[in-house]
Amino acid sequence: MSEESSNAKGKPTPSRKEAELARKKAMKQPLSRREQMMRERERRMREKRKTQEALRSGGSDDAYLPPRDRGPVKALVRDVVDRRFNVAEYLLPILLLIIVLNLLNSTVIQDPQVDAFIVLAWLGLVLLTIFDEIRMVRAVKQAVGDRFGDDAKRGTTGYAVLRSTQLRRFRLPKVQIARGGPLRERY
Repeated sequence: MSEESSNAKGKPTPSRKEAELARKKAMKQPLSRREQMMRERERRMREKRKTQEALRSGGSDDAYLPPRDRGPVKALVRDVVDRRFNVAEYLLPILLLIIVLNLLNSTVIQDPQVDAFIVLAWLGLVLLTIFDEIRMVRAVKQAVGDRFGDDAKRGTTGYAVLRSTQLRRFRLPKVQIARGGPLRERY
């Protein structure tokens, strides 16, 4: 073929020498191992920033969410957990308060009635949390079963329990639904 022939885009076909130079230029191999490591690090940082932005935005772009948070089933689970009041999200702060109260009682107050109150408060809080978590898991399984079928229920229990134990303001992906609000139709 001569230089007058053209490819499908209407441009003249490049010579072999030009094609090889273009290919080498496109590959842009790093000159050293250090430069290669720097490029890989920059790529990972870009991906991490995209993931963090997706988590902060509430998961509007599923492609950049971590695999554990991807998909319509996980979005539904997040919304079911986020729309209700969960006792478990306050479990850790209240248990810390009970520990501080116990330390104060053992060093300063030293009252057996306070000890009994601490034990009952701890036990009551744990039982209330277990009862609330069972109700929440049932609600999650019901919602997932209604929208996606029984096959989609797998893995939702652990995801829901872990999300419910985090304080609402610190949950990632960010909460997208108001407490008591209706479930969205985007699933």
